[in-house]
Amino acid sequence: MGGIVSERAAEEALEFLEVDARGLDRLDREILRVICQTFEGGPVGLSTLAVAVGEEQETIEDVYEPYLLREGFIKRTPRGREATAAAFAHLGVELPHRGGQSAAAALF
Repeated sequence: MGGIVSERAAEEALEFLEVDARGLDRLDREILRVICQTFEGGPVGLSTLAVAVGEEQETIEDVYEPYLLREGFIKRTPRGREATAAAFAHLGVELPHRGGQSAAAALF
């Protein structure tokens, strides 16, 4: 009514759409979860990532990846996509350890 959306209505809509405080939706978080937990931070190739989350490669690359890159949750490398320390922190997942060093050290 009158074209005004209340703060409560906006919060309820975002909750219904499963959008978190950082603007990530369910599939954004699933992409991060797969990279962080299934592939221990990466690198993981786009085709493998697409199969793991059940989404088309083009959709991940064109829709989801730009925001995740811009927000500093993932990075692209010649070997594939890698999660950053920010991704692990956002998910509340501990960084895996690799050969005596943490994944964070390996990622940077």
